[in-house]
Amino acid sequence: MVLNKDMEVFEQLESGVRSYVRSFPTVFTKTKGYKMWNAEGEEYIDFFSGAGALNYGHNDDHMKQKLIEYITSDGITHSLDMASEAKAEFLTKFNDIILQPRNLDYRIMFPGPTGTNTVESALKLARKVTGRTDVISFTNGFHGMTIGSLSVTGNSMKRKGAGIPLQNVVTMPYDNYVNEQDSIDYLERFLEDSGSGVAIPAAMILETVQGEGGINAASFEWLKKVERVCKRWGILLIVDDVQAGIGRTGSFFSFEPAGIKPDIICLSKSLSGYGLPLAVTLIRPDIDKFSPGEHNGTFRGNNHAFITASAALDYWKDDQLEQNIHEKSEITLAFLNQLVEKYPALEGEVRGRGLMVGVACGADGLAGKIAAEAFQRGLIMETAGPNDEVFKLFPALNIDEAGLRQGLAIIEDSIKEVLR
Repeated sequence: MVLNKDMEVFEQLESGVRSYVRSFPTVFTKTKGYKMWNAEGEEYIDFFSGAGALNYGHNDDHMKQKLIEYITSDGITHSLDMASEAKAEFLTKFNDIILQPRNLDYRIMFPGPTGTNTVESALKLARKVTGRTDVISFTNGFHGMTIGSLSVTGNSMKRKGAGIPLQNVVTMPYDNYVNEQDSIDYLERFLEDSGSGVAIPAAMILETVQGEGGINAASFEWLKKVERVCKRWGILLIVDDVQAGIGRTGSFFSFEPAGIKPDIICLSKSLSGYGLPLAVTLIRPDIDKFSPGEHNGTFRGNNHAFITASAALDYWKDDQLEQNIHEKSEITLAFLNQLVEKYPALEGEVRGRGLMVGVACGADGLAGKIAAEAFQRGLIMETAGPNDEVFKLFPALNIDEAGLRQGLAIIEDSIKEVLR
């Protein structure tokens, strides 16, 4: 096999829609834990984690061994939604380890295996159950790239890609989008006023921490108010935990510290633990109203993902992982706050929660320059926000302290260089 050590093959043969490869222009060949290596053997610290799909790092030994054993025993790979031992194990462990200890009662639906699939199923179900058509989404939200998910996404560039009008959605201000007013009072005024032009919606959909939208973290009080409004008006509350869930903000579900219980929860990305495609939609039992086959997908029976997802759940049998996230997030937050104070030219604002954090930079293009410089120095991180104004830190949840501090030092060195 001829190993392409340059980018020519991608430039010649791959579609122009490619994006991350432009930010990280090298051919990667190996990954382990929080590290990646390219074809030249150069080492990179990964503060990207597959955009949140690799919360446990790369090639976790426990998951890998379970997957190898399953494959070599000729375990089922593809099964649509037929019964399989791998699916039964995942369902049982998810209920026993995640749902029951949190006093949560949901039916587990397997849509197609990606984040946008679970969002699409949630929107369809909400409309079916309530008989209403409209959905309220929030400014700077991101929920996926298929038409339904795109309709509740705020980013104008991504919305434009649909090529058609995106309808039956009303966008309301997210927490602190307008500092001078309480956005919940504003929202509820529209629901109360029959002349507002806003009908009572089927659902509200939100991220508790907006990833692509700029690492905007909603306050717990704001989330509680949203839940109260939904209950008052008979609106279903959908929490999109595709990126913020599976421990990224410190708890398995990002909404746990707020004490709310959504009607529908969307999970994907790190659910499989290993980077394999898997998504679930968690549904309050009394609204589990889809008819058999009314929403389906060819690859909803990804048994390899069931195997690694079940293995990943072993890390949630005790609180060790959560303690590790808490410790590392304190180190990270303190470092970022110190950066903002030390380098006022950043015009920086620290955002986020847990290990889903970033710094919004006031100067145009500055965050992108810092991320690009960091890549040259051996650190992979991306930018976020409507104008890519935030450099975004997504280290593996189980990263050791030495690796975390090494990555943070690269960020500071990159800032020095860019500001110089």
